Amino acid sequence: MNKKQLSERDICTKYITPALEKAGWDVTTQVREEFPLTKGRIIVRGKLHTRAKHKRADYVLFYKPNIPIAIIEAKDNNHTVGDGMQQALGYAEMLQVPYVFSSNGDGFLFHNKIALDGIVERELALHEFPAAETLWQWWAQHRGLNDQQNALVTQDYFSDGSDKSPRYYQLLAINKTIEAIARGQNRILLVMATGTGKTFTAFQIIWRLWKSKAKKRILFLADRNILVDQTMTNDFKPFGSAMTKIQKRQANKSYEIYLSLYQAVTGNEEEKNIYRQFSPDFFDLIIIDECHRGSAAADSTWREILEYFTSATQIGLTATPKETKEVSNIDYFGDPIYTYSLRQGIDDGFLAPYKVVRIDLDRDLTGWRPDKGMIDKYGNEIEDRIYNQKDFDKTLVLEQRTQLVANKITEFLRQTSRFDKAIVFCENIDHAERMRQALVNENADLVAQNSKYVMRITGDNEEGKAELDNFIFPESKYPVIATTSKLMTTGVDAQTCKLIVLDQRIQSMTEFKQIIGRGTRINEDYGKYYFTIIDFKKATELFADPDFDGDPVQIYEPSGDQSPVPPDVPVDLEVGSGVTYPEPGEDQVWTGVAEPGPGEEGGIRRYVVANVEVKVAAERVQYFDAGGKLITESLKDYTRKALAREYASLDDFLRRWSSTEKKQAIIDELSEQGVFFDALAEEIGRQSGKAFDPFDLVCHVAWDMPPLTRKERAEQVKKRNYFTRYGEQARRVLEALLDKYADEGVAHIEETQILTIAPFTEFGTPLEIIRAFGGLAQYQQAVGELEQALYSA
Repeated sequence: MNKKQLSERDICTKYITPALEKAGWDVTTQVREEFPLTKGRIIVRGKLHTRAKHKRADYVLFYKPNIPIAIIEAKDNNHTVGDGMQQALGYAEMLQVPYVFSSNGDGFLFHNKIALDGIVERELALHEFPAAETLWQWWAQHRGLNDQQNALVTQDYFSDGSDKSPRYYQLLAINKTIEAIARGQNRILLVMATGTGKTFTAFQIIWRLWKSKAKKRILFLADRNILVDQTMTNDFKPFGSAMTKIQKRQANKSYEIYLSLYQAVTGNEEEKNIYRQFSPDFFDLIIIDECHRGSAAADSTWREILEYFTSATQIGLTATPKETKEVSNIDYFGDPIYTYSLRQGIDDGFLAPYKVVRIDLDRDLTGWRPDKGMIDKYGNEIEDRIYNQKDFDKTLVLEQRTQLVANKITEFLRQTSRFDKAIVFCENIDHAERMRQALVNENADLVAQNSKYVMRITGDNEEGKAELDNFIFPESKYPVIATTSKLMTTGVDAQTCKLIVLDQRIQSMTEFKQIIGRGTRINEDYGKYYFTIIDFKKATELFADPDFDGDPVQIYEPSGDQSPVPPDVPVDLEVGSGVTYPEPGEDQVWTGVAEPGPGEEGGIRRYVVANVEVKVAAERVQYFDAGGKLITESLKDYTRKALAREYASLDDFLRRWSSTEKKQAIIDELSEQGVFFDALAEEIGRQSGKAFDPFDLVCHVAWDMPPLTRKERAEQVKKRNYFTRYGEQARRVLEALLDKYADEGVAHIEETQILTIAPFTEFGTPLEIIRAFGGLAQYQQAVGELEQALYSA
């Protein structure tokens, strides 16, 4: 057997896995092959989406299930033993493990981050691979863990028998928390972006501490009933009869796991004693979900509970640690022991990316001043001053503004899908009600079919609150559009929400991140891969804040009568025109009315003006490079520089293009590097009136080669009598593939699925067509040769 001819998989099966078994590793519980780390970022282009390549380690070695300790990266035997090391070190960084190995089947290169002798890398023979116990003892010794701490750190996870492993960042959050508690840390903060599984993470932490008997009585605090109920029936279900929910102000002390609304254990002076029915040392672990809202404030009711049970270990979970002069999570819990941000979640493909449509209204930009002595709709004289965006829908209502916003929202839904779930964030309850009415009038046809098509879901309205679950559940068709002010800013797990509308001035980064979090969950079953934010009040200017950590994939600013739906390709490609493509880079019930503002004395809540016209004002386009920086040059110049970084010369590019089996792989790679093929095709096509292949766009923009259209390339191949060497059926198939290339491009002809559609169905089944070429390998070779003929010009 010639080792050089073996594939990478063969090297794993015949050399690496046997070496692990010989060293005493249990292949069923300690060794995971092709271990997925990420899902691959969702890349959005117009209305289309795809996933970037996901990260997957050849081997992750575990001391015990879900306690990773080492990475192995395998290469075939044409590589040196250390060729996979740099890739493996990247994966080890993600999983934060100390031992890294690379192998080509001849032996191992061992990188030991905690080596005591100063030799970080050394080569090992196949039979010298270290045992799991050896590696663990070194690591435990390095961390200074005693036997008692070691027992807790290695406590088993809950397993339902499915062999499903938590995601890599969940493993880190869980394992770091357990180790911190083993070391005696009693105040812990975990920061994880909305939609990344905080409750599941909390469950595994509680399970391991409970099963090890390190913590015997545990309190989980949330601030919405639906959150407590969902937690009990979903993630916390394995606790079974040991778990209870504190309700009706009853403190039953016979359980071990307690879940509660914080409102259920606090209240006015007489009722406040519910948590005091438990002794201060009753709970030894308290987990506070969404701790940015309550426990951060030193004078909050949450803080009272935490300070009463001061001897308990307390873990705060949040997507947005709150830091202001008045309020601080970090002041109470200390710095986060682990953070998984929105940006990381989007880059890893676990969270949905989003587009931003910015719509500026003329009155918002220029303000409005009433005529002297002007009275509003209800006969109140309007105070003479300039009203601007800060006043609208608070101190002053311009009814035509509300109608225009409702019109733009409806226009967007009509051009995308009128049954995509949407949340409209308004300034206050009054604004949310007026917006509901305006949206009902704009969507009268669908409201006639079901009155719940548009619902106001606010803290003061029982009918609306009753529909919150139906809005959340993907299976429920209605309500489709929810208008709200504060009720839905957090904790609403709206997996299928595809549109978030901001008609609310948001100055708080915490609140902004929470609102963005309403749309970041992915639901592939319902086609939810990304979402859109329509911003009427410049809230998305907070993207520029250094504290914001997850950039949009596209920013679009329509003007006048333009559609609010971002175009599939930019309209104008110079900076300063309407579309932006940055690259890869729980709910509290609020009731009552808005704070009184200027001009509200004398019992007038706000002025309402019906006859002031409001129009859409501005539009501009921005592009962002792969690092998220604004491109200030023309798109052609930017693309030329991006290509120069990838390819030294035209010959270099042509060699790579010819040798790559699937050309789409190069196109996808360049797209990820920030080459906007759609935009270039639009610009160059507009100048020439022709449609060009990505190959020609690259050669033309980077090296000034005259571009050929796909049709011209196809015609050249036909003129060469290229098909004469094939039989009749194969020739007809290749001619049809050539026509498909001319119409749709190279990506379509590279996939065998194309044989299942017209006109190929006229030539037989896919199997019959492939047989006409002599088999699958010969068919793929024929397609490859057809591509060579297409691009040889």
